[in-house]
Amino acid sequence: MANEPASLVFKIYCLTVMTLVAATYTVALRYTRTVSSDLYFATTAVCLAEVIKLFISLGMLARESSGLGRLKSVLVEHILKSPKELLKLSVPSIVYAVQNNMAFIALSNLDAAVYQVTYQLKIPCTALCTVLMLHRSLSRLQWFSVFMLCAGVTLVQWKPAELTKVQVVQSPLVGFMAVAIAVLCSGFAGVYFEKVLKSSDTSLWVRNIQMYLSGILVTGAGIYLTDGPQVMDKGFFYGYTPWVCFVVFLASVGGLYTSVVVKYTDNIMKGFSAASAIVLSTIASVMLFGLQITVTFAMGALLVCVSIYLYGLPKQDTTTLERPDKLAREKLITV
Repeated sequence: MANEPASLVFKIYCLTVMTLVAATYTVALRYTRTVSSDLYFATTAVCLAEVIKLFISLGMLARESSGLGRLKSVLVEHILKSPKELLKLSVPSIVYAVQNNMAFIALSNLDAAVYQVTYQLKIPCTALCTVLMLHRSLSRLQWFSVFMLCAGVTLVQWKPAELTKVQVVQSPLVGFMAVAIAVLCSGFAGVYFEKVLKSSDTSLWVRNIQMYLSGILVTGAGIYLTDGPQVMDKGFFYGYTPWVCFVVFLASVGGLYTSVVVKYTDNIMKGFSAASAIVLSTIASVMLFGLQITVTFAMGALLVCVSIYLYGLPKQDTTTLERPDKLAREKLITV
């Protein structure tokens, strides 16, 4: 019982950091894709983030193992001698690689606030995957909030907020399609990774290392297939600025915090911090990109925030709602 307050504080801390990272990452990524003439390669940024996450995970595993000897034995056991586990974790690696690349495409064509609201479609997608893959049930209120969220996103996309300080050519349709793919990837990969994490006692950092090793291979192949000749000609770090490096750092931290939240709370819970991230992203978009909020955008964003709140409400225990006379009869029978 003594650990419960600390556990609650830890969960709140993780979700708070995730909120700040999500909002800052979205706005910063949008900024780097719209202000620079020497546009960097999104595929190299995604790959570099995977490399950073791998090294951070190795450092955390070394700390957890309390010694290099123990670290070496853990890596040999779970990496070199566990090809099946590596193959198992390659599934979310591929899906996350697609998702991360879609985020760059989406934010090249959509405002940060519009992206944040639309991206919340990951919640119903995650809910559906949770029901199908983890065999959990959703309450009527949760299903209602899912439909409310979809209605809110529809309003946002019906008449997107206008921009006054962005001069680059954009395609909202391409942006929305990229978000749709990212949403599907997020829902499936998140639930799949949660199922793998909670199906064994293997360390979170070991699972991360297994996934990021595959991720580096997948994103490296993506660089070769998508931007190979240009990267060879201009260089891996072409177009990189301090802001781009900041975006890569946020992508790395966000990925690690996501895995921590999935391990110690619930995969869907990471979507509940999205309401605050939407507000922060909208404020930043007004200040940085001259976002002019429309009535339909405001109504849609409000619906999304309310639906996220309703979805996060705890389920009622229906056993406590039974009629008193029925409970009394059952008590007499047992006596």
